[in-house]
Amino acid sequence: MTGFPALAAVGLSGLLVRFGDTLSEPANRAALALRAAVEAEGWDGVEECATSLVSTFLRFDPLRLPLETLEAQVHTLLQSRDWYAEPLPQGRSLIRIPTVYGGAHGPQLEEAAAAAGVDTQTAVAELSSARTRVTTIGFAPGQPYLGTLPEHWNIPRQTSLTPNVPRGALVVAIRQLVLFSNPMPTGWRQIGLTAVQLFQPDAPEPFVLKPGDEVEFPAVSAERLAELQASQMGGATRETLP
Repeated sequence: MTGFPALAAVGLSGLLVRFGDTLSEPANRAALALRAAVEAEGWDGVEECATSLVSTFLRFDPLRLPLETLEAQVHTLLQSRDWYAEPLPQGRSLIRIPTVYGGAHGPQLEEAAAAAGVDTQTAVAELSSARTRVTTIGFAPGQPYLGTLPEHWNIPRQTSLTPNVPRGALVVAIRQLVLFSNPMPTGWRQIGLTAVQLFQPDAPEPFVLKPGDEVEFPAVSAERLAELQASQMGGATRETLP
């Protein structure tokens, strides 16, 4: 990609490595791979490494690691391989999260399906069988952005906000899904509901999902969802990816 990767200082203690200016699978893959590589390097002075949709952010201690030195280390690492073709990091999981689509649990499913040019039955079939990747965690604790859906799901956000969607709401826009970890307003269309609690502050790993994980949302009945409400995981299952 022309002009990328690109490095930019962020304040006095941050370095941002951008692999694109719009979301794409190769750029997200590159960001995830670079994060894993930097963590494996264990550079003295790098205190945190995180990813967004197409970027890797390094927080460092400028008293131990000057910016110029870190930039040189990152530049050398970037030249060592084609990051857009790198394998995804090890330790990822496939999580299947039971979901009720439509009705009171997904009040904007019909609207979203119409915007995508499909009927509701086709929409549920596509969304419930799609395997999406957690491209980043953000906006609220443990809340994932997941993508990317087929091109016809490149539907716009709403022009006004829905005042509140519940925890566990599954929403869609711009070829992505977001699964809400807390009740809040949104401009995305709610198509379904889950029972999973994505943020579990008392657990050893408070976030159920992490960037790079893959997620499916198989369809279940409203009655089954009610049975799953008692569990923090809401019936979600996990398996390790090779």
